[in-house]
Amino acid sequence: MTKHPEDDDIVHLFKKGGNHTNTAFNQIVAKYGDILYRQIRAITKNHEFTNDVLQNVLVKVYQNLAKFKGDSALYTWMYRIARNETLNFLDKEKRRTGIDIDEPILEIMLGHSSLDSMTSEKISDLLTRAVNTLPEKQAAVFQLKYFEELKYSEISKKLNTSEGALKASFHHAKQKIEVFILDQLNH
Repeated sequence: MTKHPEDDDIVHLFKKGGNHTNTAFNQIVAKYGDILYRQIRAITKNHEFTNDVLQNVLVKVYQNLAKFKGDSALYTWMYRIARNETLNFLDKEKRRTGIDIDEPILEIMLGHSSLDSMTSEKISDLLTRAVNTLPEKQAAVFQLKYFEELKYSEISKKLNTSEGALKASFHHAKQKIEVFILDQLNH
């Protein structure tokens, strides 16, 4: 496993300018490129769209990293950019093509309140929609804990938050997701 530099060191290196900027940016891509790709892909469900959005995200990170104040963890900041870029991209794509990309995914008829009859793809889509309703921090924690299967200690370092706060965020996220899914299944 490759040891990545700490986020503060990367940001500091980036802000030095010159060749340091490219070195720092390459470190960000190496450290976070895959996780951002998976995050975007979970929403777009399309490889080409994901690559386009990821490129936009990385451009925005590069353009704005010098202004990054460190009020949140670097990953949280990039997660917000990626989420916003993905949703904006899908909205533009929907307008461009006239196709409703976010068409209703679940059409559960009365009496079918079980997930047993749903395909794994539909369940995954439902879960993604549920995660997209969460506040930013809860969505990031849920993404890292549930999808990335990271330990709280690893998430704590990534998001610069205590493990207790992370456990609370994950718990609240799970509750909100359950409510969302039950609501969707009962409609």
